[in-house]
Amino acid sequence: MKMVYRLLWALLSVLGAVALAHVAGLVNPHEKVNGLWLVVAAACIYVLAYRFYGRWLARHVVQLDDTRLTPAVRLNDGVNFHPTNRVVLFGHHFAAIAGAGPLLGPVLAAQFGFLPGFLWLVIGAVLAGAVQDFIILVASMRRNGRSLPEIAHDELGSITGTATAVAVLFIVVVALAGLGFAVVNALYHNAWGTFTIAMTIPIGFIMGFYLQKFRPGAVAEVSVIGVVLLIAAVLFGRVVGQSSFAPWFEFERPTLVWLLGGYG
Repeated sequence: MKMVYRLLWALLSVLGAVALAHVAGLVNPHEKVNGLWLVVAAACIYVLAYRFYGRWLARHVVQLDDTRLTPAVRLNDGVNFHPTNRVVLFGHHFAAIAGAGPLLGPVLAAQFGFLPGFLWLVIGAVLAGAVQDFIILVASMRRNGRSLPEIAHDELGSITGTATAVAVLFIVVVALAGLGFAVVNALYHNAWGTFTIAMTIPIGFIMGFYLQKFRPGAVAEVSVIGVVLLIAAVLFGRVVGQSSFAPWFEFERPTLVWLLGGYG
C-alpha cells in the first residue's frame, strides 16, 4: 500500500512539474498559456505542500498532539469558546485569511504579466501566509485562545506587547483601507451588488440558527441551504437592481464606507 501511495505522489509531482513548465513557457513557448495549466499547477503544488511541508511543520515545528484539549473544550462557555465542526472552522479560517496580501498583491503583480501574480499566490501561500496563520493559530490554542498581542505581552513584556498591538492595529487599518477602497468603488451606485452583500447577513443568521437549534452537526445540509440562498440572493439582486427599489440600495461612497464598517 505504501508503494501505491508513493507512486500516486510521484505522479502528482510530475503532473505539477509539467503544468508549471507550461505556465513558465518552457513548453510551447510561442503559444498562449491555457488557464487550465495555472489551475493544475497551483492545485498540485498546494496538495504536495500540504502533505509534506505542512506535515513536517506539524510534527517537528509545532509538534501537534491530538491528546491535548483545545480551549474550545477546556473553556467551553457556549459564547467565546465552543467546540465546532472542523469543516465550519475551515470555512471561518479560509475567509479570515483572505487579506490584502492574497487579494491586492496579485493584482499589483499582474501588471507585470500573469506569471508574477501566479507565483505570488502559490509561493506566498505555501511559504508565508499558510505558515504564519498556522503558527499563530497553534500559539493561540496553547495560550487559551489569546490574541497575538496578548501572547507577546505575556512572553516578552508589556512594551513588546504594546508595540505588537499597535503594529497589528496599523496593519489591519491599512489592509481594510485598501480592501475597502476596492469594494466601495465596486458598490458605488450598484444596487445589485449592495443588495446581494446585504442579504449575506440574514443568510448567515439563518444558517447559524439552523445549525444550532434545528440540526446540530448537519454541516452538509446547512451548507447546501446557504449556497442555495446565496444564489437566490444574487439572482434576485438583479431584479432589485432593475426595479423601483433600486434607489434604496444605491449609496454614495462616504455612506458605503460607514456601511462596510458596520458590516465588518
